[in-house]
Amino acid sequence: MNEKYRRILMTVFGVLIAGFSVGMFNFSAFGMDPFQVFAHGIWSHMPIGYGVFYSILNLIMLIFIFIIDRHKIGLGTVINIFLLGYVVQFSSWLFETWIPNPTIGLKIVFLIIGIVIMCFGSSLYFTGDLGVSTYDAVALILSERKVARFQYCRIASDFICAIVGFSLGATLGAGTIFTAFFMGPIIAMFNKKIAIPLRYGKQKVEYIDKGVSPKI
Repeated sequence: MNEKYRRILMTVFGVLIAGFSVGMFNFSAFGMDPFQVFAHGIWSHMPIGYGVFYSILNLIMLIFIFIIDRHKIGLGTVINIFLLGYVVQFSSWLFETWIPNPTIGLKIVFLIIGIVIMCFGSSLYFTGDLGVSTYDAVALILSERKVARFQYCRIASDFICAIVGFSLGATLGAGTIFTAFFMGPIIAMFNKKIAIPLRYGKQKVEYIDKGVSPKI
C-alpha cells in the first residue's frame, strides 16, 4: 500500500478511535478532554442530540478557520465535523447500556484505557497530516501568528475550554487534568513506535533518533 492510502487510513481510523475513546471518558465519569468539556457544557443546555450539536459547533468554527487559514482544512477536518460527534454519542450509549452500574475500579480502568486509545488515535491522525480538527487548528494558527509557542497556546485554549465547560455544568475531573499533562508524551511515544514507521518506514525513525523531526 502506498503512502497516500496509508495516510488516508491513518486519518480515518485515528479520528474515529479517538472519538470512541471519548465515550470511555464519559463512562468513567472522571472528566473529559478540555474541548469535550467545553462542548458538553454548551450541549447540556441544548434540546438536540450531541452528534448534531457537535457538528454545528465545528461548522461554526470551520467558517472562522477557513477565513483565517484554509490550509488547515482537509480530510481529518471533515471527519471530525461530520462523524466524531456521532461516534462519541454511540460509544457513550454502548458502555452505559452494557454496564449500567460500573464499580469505581472499572471506571478507573476505562479512564486509563480511554487515555491510551485517545493518544494512539491522535498519533495516527496527526501523523497522517490530512487536515486538523477545528479545535486543533486554533492553537496552531495562534502559534504561527507568533502569539506564543504552540504548547502555551494549547494550554491556554485547553484552560479556557475547561473553565467555560465546567461553568456550564460539564464534568471536570482527574481525566481532564491527566490528559493535559500526559497526552503529549504518550502521543510522542506512539509517533515514534507506530505512527511514523507506519507512514514513512523504519528509516524515518532513525532520523528522529538522530534529532531530525519529521513533519507531523
